[in-house]
Amino acid sequence: MPLLIRDYTWEETEKMMFITVPLKGVRANKVDLLSSEEFIKVSFPPYLFECLLYAPVDDQTSTAQIGNGAVVFKLKKQEPGMWYQLSKDEIVDKQLIKQKKEEAILKNQERAEQERKDKAEKKRASEKYTVNEMMKIEDDERERINNIKEYERKKATEELERWKEEQREMAEEEKQKILEEKMAEEARKREEERKQKKKKGKNIFEESAEGVPRREVGKIEVKFTKRVFPTAARESQTPQEEEWLQKQADARKALEVEDSDLTEEEKNPLFMRDKANEFFKAGNYQAAVNAYTTALRYSPKMPALYSNRAACHLKLRNFFKTIEDCSKAIDLLHPPVPQNAASRLKALVRKGTAFCQLELYVEGLQDYECALKIDPNNDQLKADAEKIRQIIQSSTGS
Repeated sequence: MPLLIRDYTWEETEKMMFITVPLKGVRANKVDLLSSEEFIKVSFPPYLFECLLYAPVDDQTSTAQIGNGAVVFKLKKQEPGMWYQLSKDEIVDKQLIKQKKEEAILKNQERAEQERKDKAEKKRASEKYTVNEMMKIEDDERERINNIKEYERKKATEELERWKEEQREMAEEEKQKILEEKMAEEARKREEERKQKKKKGKNIFEESAEGVPRREVGKIEVKFTKRVFPTAARESQTPQEEEWLQKQADARKALEVEDSDLTEEEKNPLFMRDKANEFFKAGNYQAAVNAYTTALRYSPKMPALYSNRAACHLKLRNFFKTIEDCSKAIDLLHPPVPQNAASRLKALVRKGTAFCQLELYVEGLQDYECALKIDPNNDQLKADAEKIRQIIQSSTGS
Protein backbone atom coordinates (compact mmCIF):
# COMPACT_ATOMS: atom_id res chain seq x y z
CA MET A 1 0.00 0.00 0.00
CA PRO A 2 1.20 3.56 -0.69
CA LEU A 3 2.39 5.69 2.20
CA LEU A 4 0.25 8.82 2.64
CA ILE A 5 2.13 12.10 3.04
CA ARG A 6 1.19 13.88 6.26
CA ASP A 7 4.02 16.38 6.65
CA TYR A 8 2.91 18.75 3.88
CA THR A 9 2.47 22.48 4.52
CA TRP A 10 0.10 25.08 3.08
CA GLU A 11 -0.41 28.82 3.14
CA GLU A 12 -3.11 31.07 1.71
CA THR A 13 -3.93 34.64 0.77
CA GLU A 14 -7.17 36.21 -0.38
CA LYS A 15 -6.53 35.04 -3.94
CA MET A 16 -3.90 32.29 -3.78
CA MET A 17 -3.32 28.94 -2.07
CA PHE A 18 0.25 27.53 -1.69
CA ILE A 19 0.82 23.82 -0.95
CA THR A 20 4.27 22.28 -0.42
CA VAL A 21 4.64 18.47 -0.57
CA PRO A 22 8.10 17.02 0.32
CA LEU A 23 9.48 14.39 -2.06
CA LYS A 24 11.13 12.26 0.63
CA GLY A 25 14.32 11.86 -1.39
CA VAL A 26 12.54 10.55 -4.52
CA ARG A 27 13.82 11.80 -7.90
CA ALA A 28 11.74 14.43 -9.65
CA ASN A 29 11.41 12.35 -12.85
CA LYS A 30 9.42 9.72 -10.93
CA VAL A 31 6.74 12.17 -9.76
CA ASP A 32 3.23 11.89 -11.28
CA LEU A 33 0.89 14.91 -10.91
CA LEU A 34 -2.88 15.05 -11.33
CA SER A 35 -4.99 18.14 -10.76
CA SER A 36 -8.44 19.59 -11.35
CA GLU A 37 -10.46 22.46 -9.96
CA GLU A 38 -11.27 20.54 -6.73
CA PHE A 39 -8.71 17.73 -6.50
CA ILE A 40 -4.93 17.41 -6.57
CA LYS A 41 -2.77 14.31 -6.41
CA VAL A 42 0.99 13.74 -6.16
CA SER A 43 2.23 10.16 -6.64
CA PHE A 44 5.88 9.17 -6.24
CA PRO A 45 5.95 5.51 -5.13
CA PRO A 46 5.77 4.44 -2.45
CA TYR A 47 4.43 7.86 -1.32
CA LEU A 48 1.07 9.40 -2.14
CA PHE A 49 -0.55 12.76 -1.47
CA GLU A 50 -4.24 13.39 -2.24
CA CYS A 51 -6.36 16.38 -1.33
CA LEU A 52 -9.99 17.32 -2.02
CA LEU A 53 -9.82 21.12 -1.93
CA TYR A 54 -12.10 23.20 0.25
CA ALA A 55 -13.24 25.33 -2.73
CA PRO A 56 -12.64 25.24 -6.49
CA VAL A 57 -9.54 26.85 -8.02
CA ASP A 58 -8.69 28.07 -11.54
CA ASP A 59 -6.98 25.02 -12.98
CA GLN A 60 -5.87 26.86 -16.18
CA THR A 61 -3.77 29.51 -14.38
CA SER A 62 -2.61 27.38 -11.47
CA THR A 63 0.90 25.88 -11.59
CA ALA A 64 2.98 23.13 -10.01
CA GLN A 65 6.78 23.27 -9.71
CA ILE A 66 9.01 20.28 -8.91
CA GLY A 67 12.44 21.00 -7.50
CA ASN A 68 14.60 21.41 -4.40
CA GLY A 69 13.14 18.21 -2.92
CA ALA A 70 9.50 19.29 -3.01
CA VAL A 71 6.43 19.89 -5.17
CA VAL A 72 5.00 23.40 -4.79
CA PHE A 73 1.44 24.07 -5.96
CA LYS A 74 0.41 27.68 -6.67
CA LEU A 75 -3.39 27.60 -6.91
CA LYS A 76 -5.50 30.62 -7.86
CA LYS A 77 -8.86 30.73 -6.09
CA GLN A 78 -11.91 31.13 -8.28
CA GLU A 79 -13.54 33.32 -5.63
CA PRO A 80 -11.29 35.51 -3.42
CA GLY A 81 -11.55 34.87 0.30
CA MET A 82 -9.92 33.04 3.17
CA TRP A 83 -10.56 29.27 3.48
CA TYR A 84 -8.85 28.73 6.87
CA GLN A 85 -8.60 25.06 5.92
CA LEU A 86 -7.19 23.10 3.00
CA SER A 87 -9.82 20.40 2.47
CA LYS A 88 -13.54 20.32 3.04
CA ASP A 89 -13.53 17.91 6.00
CA GLU A 90 -10.90 16.28 8.06
CA ILE A 91 -12.39 12.90 7.29
CA VAL A 92 -13.08 12.64 3.56
CA ASP A 93 -15.29 10.04 1.98
CA LYS A 94 -13.14 7.66 -0.12
CA GLN A 95 -15.95 7.28 -2.64
CA LEU A 96 -16.00 11.06 -3.16
CA ILE A 97 -12.22 11.15 -3.56
CA LYS A 98 -12.45 8.36 -6.13
CA GLN A 99 -15.13 10.27 -8.03
CA LYS A 100 -13.12 13.50 -8.03
CA LYS A 101 -10.02 11.57 -9.09
CA GLU A 102 -11.87 10.05 -12.06
CA GLU A 103 -13.22 13.49 -13.00
CA ALA A 104 -9.70 14.94 -12.83
CA ILE A 105 -8.30 12.11 -14.99
CA LEU A 106 -11.09 12.57 -17.55
CA LYS A 107 -10.58 16.32 -17.61
CA ASN A 108 -6.83 15.94 -18.03
CA GLN A 109 -7.41 13.53 -20.92
CA GLU A 110 -9.79 16.02 -22.55
CA ARG A 111 -7.26 18.80 -22.00
CA ALA A 112 -4.46 16.68 -23.48
CA GLU A 113 -6.65 15.81 -26.49
CA GLN A 114 -7.51 19.48 -26.99
CA GLU A 115 -3.83 20.43 -26.74
CA ARG A 116 -3.00 17.74 -29.30
CA LYS A 117 -5.68 19.08 -31.67
CA ASP A 118 -4.48 22.65 -31.16
CA LYS A 119 -0.91 21.58 -31.81
CA ALA A 120 -1.96 19.68 -34.96
CA GLU A 121 -3.98 22.66 -36.18
CA LYS A 122 -1.07 24.97 -35.52
CA LYS A 123 1.25 22.59 -37.40
CA ARG A 124 -1.14 22.46 -40.38
CA ALA A 125 -1.38 26.25 -40.41
CA SER A 126 2.42 26.50 -40.28
CA GLU A 127 2.82 23.97 -43.11
CA LYS A 128 0.21 25.78 -45.20
CA TYR A 129 1.99 29.07 -44.62
CA THR A 130 5.33 27.46 -45.57
CA VAL A 131 3.86 26.00 -48.78
CA ASN A 132 2.32 29.36 -49.71
CA GLU A 133 5.64 31.10 -49.11
CA MET A 134 7.49 28.52 -51.22
CA MET A 135 4.96 28.93 -54.04
CA LYS A 136 5.35 32.69 -53.80
CA ILE A 137 9.14 32.37 -53.98
CA GLU A 138 8.84 30.05 -57.00
CA ASP A 139 6.44 32.47 -58.71
CA ASP A 140 8.81 35.35 -58.07
CA GLU A 141 11.75 33.31 -59.41
CA ARG A 142 9.75 32.27 -62.48
CA GLU A 143 8.78 35.90 -63.09
CA ARG A 144 12.41 36.95 -62.69
CA ILE A 145 13.54 34.35 -65.23
CA ASN A 146 10.77 35.39 -67.64
CA ASN A 147 11.87 39.02 -67.28
CA ILE A 148 15.44 37.98 -68.06
CA LYS A 149 14.23 36.06 -71.11
CA GLU A 150 12.15 39.03 -72.28
CA TYR A 151 15.09 41.38 -71.78
CA GLU A 152 17.40 39.08 -73.73
CA ARG A 153 14.81 38.71 -76.49
CA LYS A 154 14.39 42.48 -76.79
CA LYS A 155 18.14 42.97 -76.74
CA ALA A 156 18.63 40.35 -79.47
CA THR A 157 15.84 41.93 -81.55
CA GLU A 158 17.39 45.38 -81.24
CA GLU A 159 20.82 44.05 -82.19
CA LEU A 160 19.32 42.24 -85.18
CA GLU A 161 17.54 45.38 -86.38
CA ARG A 162 20.71 47.41 -85.89
CA TRP A 163 22.68 44.82 -87.90
CA LYS A 164 20.07 44.85 -90.67
CA GLU A 165 20.27 48.64 -90.86
CA GLU A 166 24.06 48.49 -91.09
CA GLN A 167 23.80 45.88 -93.84
CA ARG A 168 21.34 48.06 -95.78
CA GLU A 169 23.67 51.04 -95.51
CA MET A 170 26.65 48.95 -96.63
CA ALA A 171 24.66 47.57 -99.55
CA GLU A 172 23.61 51.08 -100.56
CA GLU A 173 27.20 52.29 -100.40
CA GLU A 174 28.35 49.28 -102.45
CA LYS A 175 25.67 49.89 -105.02
CA GLN A 176 26.65 53.56 -105.32
CA LYS A 177 30.28 52.59 -105.70
CA ILE A 178 29.48 50.10 -108.47
CA LEU A 179 27.32 52.67 -110.27
CA GLU A 180 30.18 55.15 -110.17
CA GLU A 181 32.51 52.50 -111.57
CA LYS A 182 30.01 51.77 -114.36
CA MET A 183 29.84 55.44 -115.26
CA ALA A 184 33.65 55.70 -115.28
CA GLU A 185 33.92 52.66 -117.57
CA GLU A 186 31.36 54.11 -119.97
CA ALA A 187 33.24 57.43 -120.04
CA ARG A 188 36.50 55.63 -120.75
CA LYS A 189 34.96 53.78 -123.68
CA ARG A 190 33.47 56.95 -125.10
CA GLU A 191 36.88 58.59 -124.84
CA GLU A 192 38.50 55.72 -126.76
CA GLU A 193 35.82 55.91 -129.47
CA ARG A 194 36.36 59.63 -129.79
CA LYS A 195 40.10 59.13 -130.19
CA GLN A 196 39.57 56.49 -132.86
CA LYS A 197 37.28 58.82 -134.81
CA LYS A 198 39.76 61.65 -134.44
CA LYS A 199 42.58 59.46 -135.69
CA LYS A 200 40.63 58.53 -138.84
CA GLY A 201 39.90 62.17 -139.77
CA LYS A 202 43.29 63.56 -138.83
CA ASN A 203 44.39 64.51 -142.44
CA ILE A 204 41.94 67.40 -142.58
CA PHE A 205 44.08 69.18 -140.04
CA GLU A 206 47.40 68.54 -141.84
CA GLU A 207 49.04 71.09 -144.17
CA SER A 208 47.25 71.17 -147.52
CA ALA A 209 49.99 73.11 -149.21
CA GLU A 210 53.50 74.33 -148.63
CA GLY A 211 53.70 77.39 -146.40
CA VAL A 212 50.17 76.93 -145.06
CA PRO A 213 50.30 76.11 -141.32
CA ARG A 214 48.49 73.22 -139.89
CA ARG A 215 45.20 73.93 -138.10
CA GLU A 216 45.52 73.95 -134.30
CA VAL A 217 43.75 71.14 -132.57
CA GLY A 218 42.01 71.69 -129.23
CA LYS A 219 41.87 69.07 -126.44
CA ILE A 220 39.11 68.59 -123.89
CA GLU A 221 39.80 66.28 -120.93
CA VAL A 222 36.80 64.34 -119.63
CA LYS A 223 36.99 61.97 -116.64
CA PHE A 224 34.45 59.19 -116.17
CA THR A 225 34.07 56.52 -113.56
CA LYS A 226 34.86 53.00 -114.54
CA ARG A 227 31.94 50.87 -115.78
CA VAL A 228 31.78 47.31 -114.56
CA PHE A 229 29.84 45.86 -117.47
CA PRO A 230 31.30 45.69 -121.01
CA THR A 231 28.06 46.78 -122.65
CA ALA A 232 27.21 50.39 -123.14
CA ALA A 233 24.78 52.01 -120.72
CA ARG A 234 22.14 52.30 -123.47
CA GLU A 235 22.38 48.54 -124.05
CA SER A 236 22.49 47.44 -120.39
CA GLN A 237 19.74 45.55 -118.61
CA THR A 238 19.43 47.36 -115.31
CA PRO A 239 17.35 44.83 -113.24
CA GLN A 240 19.62 41.91 -114.09
CA GLU A 241 22.73 44.00 -113.44
CA GLU A 242 21.47 45.14 -110.01
CA GLU A 243 20.61 41.55 -109.06
CA TRP A 244 24.12 40.47 -110.00
CA LEU A 245 25.64 43.35 -108.04
CA GLN A 246 23.56 42.44 -104.98
CA LYS A 247 24.83 38.87 -105.17
CA GLN A 248 28.38 40.16 -105.35
CA ALA A 249 27.76 42.31 -102.26
CA ASP A 250 26.33 39.32 -100.38
CA ALA A 251 29.37 37.26 -101.34
CA ARG A 252 31.67 39.99 -99.99
CA LYS A 253 29.71 40.01 -96.72
CA ALA A 254 30.13 36.27 -96.40
CA LEU A 255 33.89 36.74 -96.78
CA GLU A 256 33.87 38.99 -93.71
CA VAL A 257 33.87 35.87 -91.50
CA GLU A 258 37.21 34.86 -92.97
CA ASP A 259 39.94 34.79 -90.35
CA SER A 260 43.48 35.06 -91.66
CA ASP A 261 44.78 33.35 -88.51
CA LEU A 262 42.89 30.12 -89.29
CA THR A 263 44.36 27.35 -91.41
CA GLU A 264 42.45 25.79 -94.27
CA GLU A 265 41.63 22.76 -92.10
CA GLU A 266 40.26 25.02 -89.33
CA LYS A 267 37.93 26.59 -91.90
CA ASN A 268 36.44 23.17 -92.55
CA PRO A 269 33.35 22.73 -90.28
CA LEU A 270 33.63 18.93 -90.31
CA PHE A 271 37.27 19.08 -89.21
CA MET A 272 36.38 21.50 -86.38
CA ARG A 273 33.44 19.31 -85.36
CA ASP A 274 35.76 16.31 -84.97
CA LYS A 275 38.25 18.41 -82.98
CA ALA A 276 35.42 19.59 -80.71
CA ASN A 277 34.31 15.99 -80.15
CA GLU A 278 37.84 15.10 -79.08
CA PHE A 279 37.93 18.04 -76.63
CA PHE A 280 34.58 16.93 -75.19
CA LYS A 281 35.75 13.35 -74.64
CA ALA A 282 38.87 14.70 -72.90
CA GLY A 283 36.74 16.82 -70.55
CA ASN A 284 37.95 20.16 -71.97
CA TYR A 285 34.42 21.54 -72.42
CA GLN A 286 35.37 25.21 -72.96
CA ALA A 287 37.75 24.28 -75.79
CA ALA A 288 34.97 22.15 -77.29
CA VAL A 289 32.60 25.16 -77.15
CA ASN A 290 35.16 27.30 -79.00
CA ALA A 291 35.68 24.64 -81.68
CA TYR A 292 31.92 24.17 -82.24
CA THR A 293 31.50 27.97 -82.46
CA THR A 294 34.22 28.18 -85.14
CA ALA A 295 32.53 25.39 -87.10
CA LEU A 296 29.20 27.23 -86.90
CA ARG A 297 30.77 30.34 -88.47
CA TYR A 298 31.29 28.36 -91.67
CA SER A 299 28.25 26.07 -91.43
CA PRO A 300 25.45 27.75 -89.42
CA LYS A 301 22.77 25.30 -90.63
CA MET A 302 24.17 22.09 -89.05
CA PRO A 303 21.86 21.14 -86.13
CA ALA A 304 24.39 18.67 -84.69
CA LEU A 305 26.83 21.52 -84.00
CA TYR A 306 24.21 23.38 -81.93
CA SER A 307 23.15 20.22 -80.07
CA ASN A 308 26.77 19.22 -79.28
CA ARG A 309 27.63 22.74 -78.13
CA ALA A 310 24.55 22.60 -75.87
CA ALA A 311 25.99 19.45 -74.25
CA CYS A 312 29.21 21.38 -73.51
CA HIS A 313 27.26 24.31 -72.01
CA LEU A 314 25.33 21.83 -69.87
CA LYS A 315 28.61 20.47 -68.48
CA LEU A 316 29.78 24.06 -67.81
CA ARG A 317 26.39 24.85 -66.14
CA ASN A 318 25.61 27.54 -68.72
CA PHE A 319 21.95 26.54 -68.63
CA PHE A 320 20.48 29.47 -70.56
CA LYS A 321 22.97 28.93 -73.42
CA THR A 322 22.12 25.21 -73.34
CA ILE A 323 18.42 26.00 -73.81
CA GLU A 324 19.20 28.47 -76.62
CA ASP A 325 21.41 26.01 -78.58
CA CYS A 326 18.92 23.15 -78.13
CA SER A 327 16.10 25.36 -79.43
CA LYS A 328 18.15 26.26 -82.54
CA ALA A 329 18.96 22.58 -83.14
CA ILE A 330 15.28 21.58 -82.84
CA ASP A 331 14.27 24.36 -85.27
CA LEU A 332 16.80 23.09 -87.82
CA LEU A 333 15.61 19.48 -87.37
CA HIS A 334 12.20 20.26 -88.87
CA PRO A 335 10.29 18.64 -90.42
CA PRO A 336 10.41 15.75 -87.90
CA VAL A 337 11.19 12.52 -89.76
CA PRO A 338 12.52 9.12 -88.60
CA GLN A 339 15.98 9.99 -89.93
CA ASN A 340 16.42 12.85 -87.41
CA ALA A 341 14.52 11.28 -84.48
CA ALA A 342 17.69 10.44 -82.51
CA SER A 343 19.02 14.00 -82.89
CA ARG A 344 15.71 15.53 -81.80
CA LEU A 345 15.63 13.18 -78.78
CA LYS A 346 19.10 14.32 -77.61
CA ALA A 347 18.26 18.01 -78.00
CA LEU A 348 14.96 17.65 -76.09
CA VAL A 349 16.57 15.75 -73.19
CA ARG A 350 19.41 18.29 -72.88
CA LYS A 351 16.97 21.18 -72.99
CA GLY A 352 14.71 19.55 -70.38
CA THR A 353 17.71 18.87 -68.14
CA ALA A 354 18.77 22.54 -68.32
CA PHE A 355 15.24 23.66 -67.34
CA CYS A 356 15.27 21.28 -64.35
CA GLN A 357 18.69 22.59 -63.25
CA LEU A 358 17.10 26.07 -63.26
CA GLU A 359 14.26 24.57 -61.13
CA LEU A 360 11.78 25.20 -63.96
CA TYR A 361 10.40 21.70 -63.59
CA VAL A 362 7.15 22.27 -65.52
CA GLU A 363 9.06 23.38 -68.65
CA GLY A 364 11.56 20.54 -68.20
CA LEU A 365 8.75 17.97 -67.93
CA GLN A 366 7.27 19.22 -71.22
CA ASP A 367 10.54 18.52 -73.05
CA TYR A 368 10.85 15.06 -71.47
CA GLU A 369 7.29 14.22 -72.51
CA CYS A 370 8.10 15.29 -76.09
CA ALA A 371 11.17 13.03 -75.94
CA LEU A 372 8.98 10.12 -74.75
CA LYS A 373 6.75 10.60 -77.78
CA ILE A 374 9.83 9.95 -79.94
CA ASP A 375 11.02 6.95 -77.87
CA PRO A 376 8.08 5.72 -75.74
CA ASN A 377 9.89 2.52 -74.71
CA ASN A 378 12.88 4.26 -73.12
CA ASP A 379 12.79 3.19 -69.43
CA GLN A 380 15.35 5.80 -68.34
CA LEU A 381 13.28 8.62 -69.84
CA LYS A 382 10.16 7.28 -68.11
CA ALA A 383 11.95 7.17 -64.73
CA ASP A 384 13.34 10.71 -65.12
CA ALA A 385 9.95 12.10 -66.14
CA GLU A 386 8.30 10.43 -63.13
CA LYS A 387 10.91 11.99 -60.78
CA ILE A 388 10.17 15.45 -62.20
CA ARG A 389 6.42 14.90 -61.71
CA GLN A 390 7.01 13.96 -58.06
CA ILE A 391 9.07 17.12 -57.51
CA ILE A 392 6.30 19.26 -59.05
CA GLN A 393 3.63 17.55 -56.92
CA SER A 394 5.63 17.91 -53.70
CA SER A 395 6.36 21.58 -54.37
CA THR A 396 2.66 22.35 -54.90
CA GLY A 397 1.62 20.46 -51.75
CA SER A 398 -0.43 17.85 -53.64
